[in-house]
Amino acid sequence: WSRLVAKDFLHWLALPAQLDWLDVGCGTGALTQTVLQQANPRSVTGIDPSAGFVDYAKAHVSDAKVTFEVGDAQSLPVKSARFDAAVSGLVLNFVPKPLLAAQEMTRAVRSGGTVAAYVWDYAGKMELMRYFWDAAVALDPEASKLVESLRFPICQPNALVALWSEVELRD
Repeated sequence: WSRLVAKDFLHWLALPAQLDWLDVGCGTGALTQTVLQQANPRSVTGIDPSAGFVDYAKAHVSDAKVTFEVGDAQSLPVKSARFDAAVSGLVLNFVPKPLLAAQEMTRAVRSGGTVAAYVWDYAGKMELMRYFWDAAVALDPEASKLVESLRFPICQPNALVALWSEVELRD
C-alpha cells in the first residue's frame, strides 16, 4: 500500500524538480524511492527510528542523491531550514507526540517550503480493519481499548487539520 499511495501523494503535491527532500519515518524507503522516481530531487534524506529499516532502505535504495539515518521524528537530527520539502507517509499516527514531529518537520523546511503527510484512514475507508475490531469487541469488550480509530485520533481529518494549524501551516 505504501508504494501505491506514495505515487498519488507526490502527484497531488506537484512540487518542482531539484528540491531537497526529507522523508520522516522513511521505513524501508518506499516513499524515498518514489520521490527519486517521480520528483527528480536534488537530494533525499530519510530518517527512521528503526536501525533495521534504515539498513534495509540503504540496501534497496541505491542512489547518490539519497542518505538514510537513524533518528526520531520528534527530534530530527537535521539542520533547521535545510529542506524544501518534508514528507511523511503512514507514520504520524505511530509517533508518540505527533505535534513534536510536525514542529520538527516545519523547522527542517525552508520558508515557503512544503510540509505534508498522509496517514492511515482508520476513521473512514479501512473497512477490513473496522470489521476486525467490531468482531474483536463483540467477542471481548475490553478490546475496545485497542481499536485503532480511537487510539490514533490523528487519522481523522479534523485532527490532522488541527495538527497542521497548530504548527501554523496553511493550505
